[in-house]
Amino acid sequence: MVTSRIENVRELVARTRYVLFGFDGPICRLFPGHSAEAVARVQAEWLTERGLYAVLTEEGRGHRDPYGMLTAVARRHPGSELVAELEERLTRFELTAARTAMPTAYADPLIRTWTAVGAKLAVATDNSVRTVTSYLDSRRLTPCFAPHVYGRMPDLSPLKPHPAILERALNEMGAVPEASLMIGGTPSDHAAAHRAGVRFLGYARNPSRARLLHEAGVPPQTVTASLEPLLSALRERF
Repeated sequence: MVTSRIENVRELVARTRYVLFGFDGPICRLFPGHSAEAVARVQAEWLTERGLYAVLTEEGRGHRDPYGMLTAVARRHPGSELVAELEERLTRFELTAARTAMPTAYADPLIRTWTAVGAKLAVATDNSVRTVTSYLDSRRLTPCFAPHVYGRMPDLSPLKPHPAILERALNEMGAVPEASLMIGGTPSDHAAAHRAGVRFLGYARNPSRARLLHEAGVPPQTVTASLEPLLSALRERF
């Protein structure tokens, strides 16, 4: 069961001066339904058509998401033209999806309100920076984050659960981890936040996503089905 109740939400808001948002989930729904699985299939077909399916490890072939597949290929062929092309193809899929991405309920006003009361915001994601920027521009949210948008780059710097993207965001914002909060929707978000020493709030729009977070060690009281409690706490405080 997913609940919208967050334990000590007022205290959480009061302690937070730097907010790191995941993108797909906490800000919008980029790939609805099984769209991400469809992208992974297309990527696998693309490799197969070029006689390159063998470059995938058994681990990579088992991935039903394009990010896991890209990571598996990158591990085996770091810095290769193949990885660069696979990454660019994924970015193009993301950019197409961003045009019709569904905003997460309460995300836009939460972002604007947190910015208005003086918090510093960043996006820290495994999605392409180009994709995130395209979506934020379409929602007129770019000024709330600029210039702090951190995501997958063509050189495939370590993706989550590695904390590199979060640590870069914290460093460039001049943030202190104890005054920072990561809002993420995946176990890898949680793992990256833990390694970076940042508090974590899980966003899960349905029970299956909540279950994945719980299984990854996220306490039920720090998983929410809605961002509304955060928005309400912010408005009460200010």
